[in-house]
Amino acid sequence: MNSLRQLGIILPFIFSTLSLFAQQKRSASDSVLLHPEEMKYLKNIKQLTFGGNNAEAYWSFDDSKLVFQSDFAKWGNSCDQMFYLDWKKDDLSKNTPVRLSTGLGRTTCSYFLPGDKTIVYASTHLVNPACPPVPERRADGKYVWPIYPSFDIFTADLKGNIFSQLTNEEGYDAEATVSPKGDKMVFTSMRTGDLELFTMNIDGTDVKQITSDLGYDGGAFFSPDGSKLVWRASRPQTPEAIQEYQDLLKEGLVKPTDMELYVANADGTDIRKITSLGKANWAPFFHPSGKKLIFASNHQTQRGYPFNLFMINLDGTGLTRITHDGTFDAFPVFSNDGKYLVFASNRNNGGTRDTNLFVAEWIED
Repeated sequence: MNSLRQLGIILPFIFSTLSLFAQQKRSASDSVLLHPEEMKYLKNIKQLTFGGNNAEAYWSFDDSKLVFQSDFAKWGNSCDQMFYLDWKKDDLSKNTPVRLSTGLGRTTCSYFLPGDKTIVYASTHLVNPACPPVPERRADGKYVWPIYPSFDIFTADLKGNIFSQLTNEEGYDAEATVSPKGDKMVFTSMRTGDLELFTMNIDGTDVKQITSDLGYDGGAFFSPDGSKLVWRASRPQTPEAIQEYQDLLKEGLVKPTDMELYVANADGTDIRKITSLGKANWAPFFHPSGKKLIFASNHQTQRGYPFNLFMINLDGTGLTRITHDGTFDAFPVFSNDGKYLVFASNRNNGGTRDTNLFVAEWIED
C-alpha cells in the first residue's frame, strides 16, 4: 500500500516534468524559427523542407498530407515538379518525397481531389519535355512572371499516373484549386485573350467564366463552405499601364508588383475589392471562419521587400500583421480543421535563397 501511495505521488511529478520538458523543447524550436511577435498566432512550428525552392503546399481533405511544388536539385529536378508528403511522419531532411508529376516540363499549382487519392496540377510537358526558359533580367528593370502558354491542367494518382487532361484550349491554363465541397475547381486561363478566372466541375465539364475586367486574375481559392472565391488581381487603369500590361502579355509575361485582393460569390456575382494597400498583395486564403483572409504582402516596405503575412476582414477592416520576418513569407494555407497553417518562407535558410515549407499550430485570438 505504501508503494502504491508513493507511486501516486511520484507519477504526477514525472508527468509534470515530462510535460515541462516537452514545452521547453517546443519553445526552443519556436524561438529559432519564430519571431517573438509571431508567437501570438503561431506555435509548435515545424520545418518540412530543407533546400531548393518549395512552395504552394496544399492540404489533403483529411489534413494528413501536403502536396507541393519543388525545384530542389537533389531530388532530381531541373525545374518545379510535384511532390507529396505525410507531414507528421516524413523527414525530408533525410529522404526524398514521392514525386507525382512526370518529371518532364514544368509544373505548378497542385491540389488534392476528394478522396485524397488523386491530385490536379498544371504542366507544360505535352508541348516540350524540357523545362521552359525562365525570363531573363529585363533591360527596363521590370520584375515579371512567365505565363507559359504550354500549361494545361491534368489529374493524376498518387503514383504519378496521369489519368485525364482537363483543359486543351490554346494558351495558358493553370492555377487550379478545388472547392472544399469537392464539386468544383477554379482556374486561370488565357482562352479569352486575357488572364481570367473560370470554374468547372472536377471532371472538366461545365466551364464558366467568372471575371472579365482587364488585368491578371489568378491564385483563386474557395471559401470553406464553397460559396465564395478570393483571388489576386491587377487592374491597370491609365492608358500607359494598360499598354504595358497588354505588351507584356503578348510576350507571355505579367508584372505582379501591383495587385490587390478581390472576393466574389462562386458564380462570379458581387465582386468586391477587399484591399487598396498598394504594391503586391497576393496568395490570399480564407480563414476557417470564412470571415477573414490571410495573405502575403509587401505594402509596408519601401523597396518591395520583405513579404510578410497579414490578416484582414472581408469588409477590408481589421488589417493585422501575422509574421515579422525580414525576408519572404507567402502562400499561407489553413488546414481544413483550422488547427494548422502551412506557408513558404526564406527563414532559417542559412543565408541562401532557399524557400522552404513550414507548418505551425494556429492560435485563435
